Amino acid sequence: MGITVRTAYLSDIPELARVLSIAFLDDPVISWLIRDDATRARRASALFAAQASHHFVPLGGAEVACNDANSIVGAALWAPPGHWHVSDSAMLRQLPALTVAFRHRLFIAAAMADKMMTAHPCEPHWYLAVIGTLPGVRSQGYGRALLNSRLDRCDAEGLPAYLESSRPDNVPYYERFGFDATGTLDATRGGPPLWPMWRAPR
Repeated sequence: MGITVRTAYLSDIPELARVLSIAFLDDPVISWLIRDDATRARRASALFAAQASHHFVPLGGAEVACNDANSIVGAALWAPPGHWHVSDSAMLRQLPALTVAFRHRLFIAAAMADKMMTAHPCEPHWYLAVIGTLPGVRSQGYGRALLNSRLDRCDAEGLPAYLESSRPDNVPYYERFGFDATGTLDATRGGPPLWPMWRAPR
């Protein structure tokens, strides 16, 4: 089985967003923000498409993992050093899609994002905002390939990496790649917690 990891382009965004929406269908934070099971996948896809279109793809921080048939089965959204914070203009361009995704919980999502920004490290680093694979290919090395693709670059550049895990059972997985949990973050104000993790370059 061949695994290909490559840069994501604007033409990849619809499929990239679809794959991530399926990957995050039962994610605690996404489920807390988008509570309707019937519309969650469609609304999450709008969210990921907006984030990729107006932030990660233009910055060269989006990558996809493809199978032997060249189908996208996983994706990662990274922000390069100094660019983890979404600009006001980019946020404005995302707003219509964010409204579709979060509806009446838009201000709750904004408050969560503000809390995450407050806790975000200031030291230059690569920020892994989102990574996910289709359920049918998990444990087949696609997630590992996506992580190693950017972490190898981090090591070559001597830069750390940062992420927030939304699942406690993913913390040991990220630890195998050199990430260390720095505590827990209550960005949802009583909802699902996050586990911030930092990785020093090797």
